[in-house]
Amino acid sequence: MMEMAETPEISEEVSSRRSRITPEREAELHGAVLDLLREVGYEALTMDAVAARTKSSKATLYRQWGSKPELVAKALRCTQPVSLREIDTGSLRGDFELMVQHSDDAQMAKDTALLRGLAHAVHESPELHKALRDLLVDPEITGLQVMLRRAVDRGEIAPDCPALSFVPHMLIGAFIALPLIEDRSVDRAFLGQFIDAVVFPALGV
Repeated sequence: MMEMAETPEISEEVSSRRSRITPEREAELHGAVLDLLREVGYEALTMDAVAARTKSSKATLYRQWGSKPELVAKALRCTQPVSLREIDTGSLRGDFELMVQHSDDAQMAKDTALLRGLAHAVHESPELHKALRDLLVDPEITGLQVMLRRAVDRGEIAPDCPALSFVPHMLIGAFIALPLIEDRSVDRAFLGQFIDAVVFPALGV
């Protein structure tokens, strides 16, 4: 059914309703989405189920998040302990050490399991793939690139280092490969060891 264009009064009402969602309520909604994902998977997840689980209206969910793919991507995004854009210790080693310190073993295990479960859905749904790229993957890659650029500017990494472009591939690859090879999720200990043994040597640090 064709939707009617919003009047200024309706737009103001929507904006007001959006503003009443507190960070705590938003976190509760995101948590419910992730719980449902674990229970039923992406294909069976519906906005009706999320609305029922969170005691909210489906209209509110669509106004606040736009679509199921965006809601799922933002829910996964909210589990990240800190944005790489927020990390700046003055050295590359310090930046990576802080990134590892902020990581949570239990959360990384949950996220890895969820992303593995979403693998099929990503191939089947271009909308989900785009939402995950736009809202989850690309912001972190951009933050990592900023971190590496600062290291180049400080002289920690040679500007022509061939490994610079592949740091995201190395880190993402570790999260994908470890469960396949050793049947376990990445934890802080492994992540620190991987960075020291693979990432830093590749960068000449």
